[in-house]
Amino acid sequence: MRVQTGQLVALGYGAYVRSDEVTAVEPITEGRGPGRRSLVWVRGVSDPMVASRAHGSIVDDLVTPADEAARMKAQRSVLNKMISVLDKVSPGIRRLLAEESGTDIDDLLAEAGRVLG
Repeated sequence: MRVQTGQLVALGYGAYVRSDEVTAVEPITEGRGPGRRSLVWVRGVSDPMVASRAHGSIVDDLVTPADEAARMKAQRSVLNKMISVLDKVSPGIRRLLAEESGTDIDDLLAEAGRVLG
């Protein structure tokens, strides 16, 4: 895992840090629930910063190149739109698609949900 240099990483609450200045990220497991907030240590700052984002999201931002992150964001947006459209397909059309092409809309929606987490 290689940290991308010179990228701004959002911590939430309107705070950003340079990716190459982050020295550690630790999930906060007490209080508001696991996976919701993180402690972020930044070079030159004695106390950790409290981020309103999960540590996995912050680490992803630290190691993902900016162009790939933008592509992933666009893909998530398209997948969310497709979920929205497919979710409105009537039971009759779903049945017809399953019979004619073997396409199971419910399976597609479930898989898209898993991909998005």
